[in-house]
Amino acid sequence: MNVRTAAVWAMVSQYASFAIQFATSVVLARWFITPDQLGLFSIAFAAITLVAFLQDFGVNRFITGERELTPEKLATAFTISVVFAGGIAILALFAAAPIAHFYGNPQILPVAKIIAASYLLVPLAIVPQAICQRRMDFKSNALIEICSSLANAAVACSLAMKGHGALALAWGAFAQQAARMVVAQWRAGVMLPWPLRLADTKPIFQLGGTNSVQAICGSITARAPELVIGRLIDNAAVGLFARAAGLAIQLRLLLAGAVTGVFYPAFRQVRDRGDPLGPPYLRVVAAYTGITWPAMAGIAVLAEPIIRLLYGPRWIAAAPLLTWIALSQICYVALPLNTDLPMLLGRMRQLIRRYVAESTTSVLLLAVAAPFGLVWVAISRLIHGLLFVVIYVGLMKDMLGFAWKGLAVIYLQSAGATLAALGPAVLFYAIWDGPAQAGLAQLALSGLLGAFCWLIALRLLRHPAYKEVVDLAGHLLHALIRRRPAPAA
Repeated sequence: MNVRTAAVWAMVSQYASFAIQFATSVVLARWFITPDQLGLFSIAFAAITLVAFLQDFGVNRFITGERELTPEKLATAFTISVVFAGGIAILALFAAAPIAHFYGNPQILPVAKIIAASYLLVPLAIVPQAICQRRMDFKSNALIEICSSLANAAVACSLAMKGHGALALAWGAFAQQAARMVVAQWRAGVMLPWPLRLADTKPIFQLGGTNSVQAICGSITARAPELVIGRLIDNAAVGLFARAAGLAIQLRLLLAGAVTGVFYPAFRQVRDRGDPLGPPYLRVVAAYTGITWPAMAGIAVLAEPIIRLLYGPRWIAAAPLLTWIALSQICYVALPLNTDLPMLLGRMRQLIRRYVAESTTSVLLLAVAAPFGLVWVAISRLIHGLLFVVIYVGLMKDMLGFAWKGLAVIYLQSAGATLAALGPAVLFYAIWDGPAQAGLAQLALSGLLGAFCWLIALRLLRHPAYKEVVDLAGHLLHALIRRRPAPAA
């Protein structure tokens, strides 16, 4: 499977999974789950995943990035994955009670136990999914993600309708991991870690050590807001923040995260050929920023009508949070693959130092902002995003060898396309209804005209993403026409 076809399948996976998760979140938020219940689940989920993010231990990156993956190396990786990931899952189970005690809320205990138990299923999915990714079989990865999202939605909605609240969300997470394991095993061919093999583990442990530092730091950065808010404010505040952050991050991953898994093995191939990495990386930056920046800025401007129309008035306090968190996502996509490429190119020490600096900065900003309220916590995410760029940009330039001017030109082009995309929304606020009154028609028209202005701006600015968008649209159209059944004679 070539890179473009793999990217199409990755986008199918991301879009379908997002549609399922998005529809599920709207249904649950409007009718069955309150901010307090979502906050309870979010605290338990954040606390457990703070530990469970260590499960991968770099096995996925080892399998997808190894130059020559022999059966012996694969057996060793599978053994390490099962032993390490299983141990982390058991540790997470034992952590459930202390977590509930720390927050002084016994309702957290059963929710945390269910979430922790779901991670017992993860080891048997890590290696099969990595094998699919290594062979660029993103059709299988799409099936894995779509089926796991459907399982989560079905279980969470059915239990929420019966009034189980946060427990419904926890069982949904369990069903998601179970479905991921079953489908990954099916698509890769049933793979079991037998016979166990622990020879030649040094390369995996070297990568795993760096990956573990990244997982810890990334987990702290991602989950610290819910944990700090839950401790210093209350469950309802956690629920509001989780709703805003979840929507912004889901939409960013919808646009940019779909193809991240494609680019890692693709850059491995470029590295193995000995070709320069700077030019293809700048094309990736152009694609990420040219598409994601306008979308995130649009969400920031339209945050209040989006929250009100999707989730209802009881979630309206999440709107200002969504504005700031959406703006922060612009920073996080400014330097894509900031973790993957340093690992691929052996820049472990430099990467670890930046991980620690980034996570430390995140926690310090939260500690300063939390006493002033939720909006300041959201603002701290934007400040962290700006510092994220400062922390990583030097490493990426030194490692890949791109020119500052090339990067600056792409940023300016993407900023111009972003301003063009915002024009209709800002204009309609002035001549139609303001954010508090804007209806569905105004929201939809703002989005459609914004997309049109964005595409025109890409063309006029000669943005590299324009060709990618047009080519991808043509590829999708060609695939649809080719699959259409021929008329009967």
